[in-house]
Amino acid sequence: MKENNFSSFRFLCLWCLLLNACVTGPKYERPSIETPKAFKETNTEWKQADPKDALNKGKWWELFNDPQLNQLEEQVNTSNQNVAAAIANLRQAKALIKAARAQYYPTLSIAPSVTKSKGASSGNPNGTNETTTLFTLPLEASWVPDLWGKVQSAVKQSIANAQLSAADLENMRLSQQAELATTYYELRAQDELIRLFDSTVGAYEGSLKLNQVLLRTGIGSDETVVQAETQLKTIIAQSTNLKIARSQYEHAIALLIGKPAGNLIIEPTQLKENPPTVPITVPSTLLERRPDIAAAERGMAAANAAIGIATAAYYPQLSLSAAAGYNATSLKDLVNTPNFFWSLGATLSETIFDGGARSAQVEQYKAAYDSSVANYRQTVLTAFQQVEDSLASLHFLSIQKQQQYDAVEASQRYLQLATSRYKLGLDPYLNVLSAQITLLTNQQTDLNLKMQQLTSTVRLIESLGGGWDSSRLPTEKELLGDSSDESKNKKKD
Repeated sequence: MKENNFSSFRFLCLWCLLLNACVTGPKYERPSIETPKAFKETNTEWKQADPKDALNKGKWWELFNDPQLNQLEEQVNTSNQNVAAAIANLRQAKALIKAARAQYYPTLSIAPSVTKSKGASSGNPNGTNETTTLFTLPLEASWVPDLWGKVQSAVKQSIANAQLSAADLENMRLSQQAELATTYYELRAQDELIRLFDSTVGAYEGSLKLNQVLLRTGIGSDETVVQAETQLKTIIAQSTNLKIARSQYEHAIALLIGKPAGNLIIEPTQLKENPPTVPITVPSTLLERRPDIAAAERGMAAANAAIGIATAAYYPQLSLSAAAGYNATSLKDLVNTPNFFWSLGATLSETIFDGGARSAQVEQYKAAYDSSVANYRQTVLTAFQQVEDSLASLHFLSIQKQQQYDAVEASQRYLQLATSRYKLGLDPYLNVLSAQITLLTNQQTDLNLKMQQLTSTVRLIESLGGGWDSSRLPTEKELLGDSSDESKNKKKD
């Protein structure tokens, strides 16, 4: 009889293993999305991407050929705290995969106990109480077979969420790297602006001395001296004010590389004249090169798996249990064959009525999936927009830069002419003041355009994905702990 029971239990376990192949919920497929054949704002000045381009190697900032920028960028990966938080989030997501997979296996527990009891002995006519000690050493096992793929869907969801976290990590790295490069060139532009104002202070000092000489010779007037002195003092005050923004840019860079603001000193240097040429790919490659798009796509996969988890609740749940151990009133006789006990059991449960709770949950996850699809498509459309915006910005900035160069040259000629006519007594000093202000304004605009070209180049690289691609996401095997695959991925990087 016992053998028949055990055979039946083994048959039940085998049947459960076969049913584990059943998976509820929809099969996941990436939604289609319309992609243009080429970017509208591209023209002959853009270089087509080549596999050997530095942008495709990940260290996109090396395109700028700036050693100090390279040194700062390397510190983002190791010291930036936002990146560190994203790394921790990825580790947490990987741990959740292990927790989900643990549901595949039975749970074993052991709970040794000692119980003392006192009561009347049935064999004692006087009803004398006796104290009894019972030692128990049980081993219990329980298992809920994954008959309808609920655990499998949960594992798939956890894997997709871990890949989403990995994509979020890469997106955070790219964002912080781009922010560092942008801030770095804003600082360099501020250095140039301070130098421009310093040279302007020198020029205005020369104008003041000229008016003082003219006053002493009787040609000039007190009014022109005061005008020149006022302009000089104004530009000195403005020059001092520029150092506030310079310090703030330096402090911002310190934050991005994970250092206290007071521990970083960046010496002034010249701003690069021209930005590097960025290799441009076809729009469809953005689906693989943008980490935020990869994160949105993995979010869809996780949402789809959640539907499978909710759908599995419609089907009955089977629970298997087994227990074995020893009972004895004496510790020395505990582990003896006569004191051995065992039990096997199976429970099948099914919710008959829940007021529509399960169907509502399935509808909830279906709606969440539809929302993730819309989010994915919006992310892709935003990516196309950002690339087009950057391309348009760089295209028109290059035209405006040449126009502004012409404006600076014209302003310099205007100042030379106004100064000459003032010295000859043909025009008032106000014309010189106006020409000086015009020149300084145009020089500031020219410098600002240089900075915009560099920062727009950084934004273009960021909008193209920074050289990253989705093949760098951890695979399912890597997330499940296949060390050989991990080492292969390291070699690939």
